[in-house]
Amino acid sequence: MNDSSKVLIGLLAGLAAGAALGLLFAPEAGSETRERLGQSFKDLSDTIKEKAAEELDHLSSLKDKVVDSVKGKMNNDDEYADELDIA
Repeated sequence: MNDSSKVLIGLLAGLAAGAALGLLFAPEAGSETRERLGQSFKDLSDTIKEKAAEELDHLSSLKDKVVDSVKGKMNNDDEYADELDIA
């Protein structure tokens, strides 16, 4: 995970904690507060799931690039070995 991802997750967690505290101290009925708090946590959960999916996609594409690079180097080494056998 890169630094910007960590900052974004920290920001979202702080935002959720602040929203939760604000709701707990708001002058509303308990049922309304619990409903709003539950919705805030659901939104946070959705955001975290989306970010995790994005990071997994990024890691998957990075893995594909590394595999392709290694395969390319192995093919180059095989070609070089064939050239040495011929010489």
